[in-house]
Amino acid sequence: MSLNRRHHHRCIIAAALALLVTFSLTAAPLLERKGEQISVPAGSSLRARLLVSPVGSASTARQLALPAIVEADPALTVNILPPLSGRLGTVSVRLGDVVRQGQLLALLQAPDMTQAAADLDKATDARVLTRRALERADAVNAAGGNAGKDTEQARSNDMQAQAEMQRASARLAALGSTDGHRALRITAPIAGAVTVVGTAAGAYINDTTASLMTIANLERVLVTAYVPENQIGAISRGQTADIRLPAFPGLALRGVISYVSAVVEPDTRRIKVRITLPNPDGKLKPNMFASVQVSSASSPRLVLPTSALLMNNDSVSVFVETASWTFVRRPVTLGSEDGETVQILSGVRAGERVVVRGGVLLND
Repeated sequence: MSLNRRHHHRCIIAAALALLVTFSLTAAPLLERKGEQISVPAGSSLRARLLVSPVGSASTARQLALPAIVEADPALTVNILPPLSGRLGTVSVRLGDVVRQGQLLALLQAPDMTQAAADLDKATDARVLTRRALERADAVNAAGGNAGKDTEQARSNDMQAQAEMQRASARLAALGSTDGHRALRITAPIAGAVTVVGTAAGAYINDTTASLMTIANLERVLVTAYVPENQIGAISRGQTADIRLPAFPGLALRGVISYVSAVVEPDTRRIKVRITLPNPDGKLKPNMFASVQVSSASSPRLVLPTSALLMNNDSVSVFVETASWTFVRRPVTLGSEDGETVQILSGVRAGERVVVRGGVLLND
């Protein structure tokens, strides 16, 4: 190569180096650091590679599947208690029978009933005698052969006998006899189904607090579900519940939670919730198994794309924009991850702008 040509090449290289130095001196820096703040100046090529978005919030629906059982409504259930001690003579109904209000359920041979009936007989006979005595006194007095005080005494005796007869009659009626029967007639106070029978004909009843049987009106029933202690916060009155029963696989029922227990059951660590359902056809029967599904919206939570997270040893951080194109690193605490987003428990607030793409370019 000639000397002139070598000189020409050297001039070109020198010119290129001079242009490169000039460009380096005049081009904007990629970023600037001032303490904990990192700024991306205008003209920096990093601006095209960073994406900044506000922290979002989301609510997710929780589906709770709960075991449940069908129960009679306590407000429509009556335990039949014997008002007296005695021997059960006849039981006219069986378990599962449907009864009408006032229907005879059983007859009870009770000594107190017998005594009350005898008292009424005695009082009735005494009243007959005092009535006759009063009639005779009135007749004699009308003929002028009787003193007025004798008539007054006869009338007083008749009134006392009448009062005693009324007392004895009321006592017999209070014990359950409306037609003078010596046996105590136990009748159904409501219409419904006999769900429990606790005794049989011939049994001697000496505990008047023990139920003979139970009658429940099943036109309305309760579905009682059992909620684990760690899910109590997701349940409240007024929530909609979907009910399914193994006995009727194709039947889908919907109701509203009307009762939430205030007490956790000590043995199961669960609370009871109840859904009231109409049951006009009697298809739902007490003690049937059921399952209840409740949808519960969780409280809003802060979320970020996982691409915003920067891992540093055991810590996780994000870059938060404090001013236009000015960022600081801030540690965050993570919650549950759902696909491409993650819940942020602490470190940022809703609405703050965070670098969600390209944050690694700002990393040390």
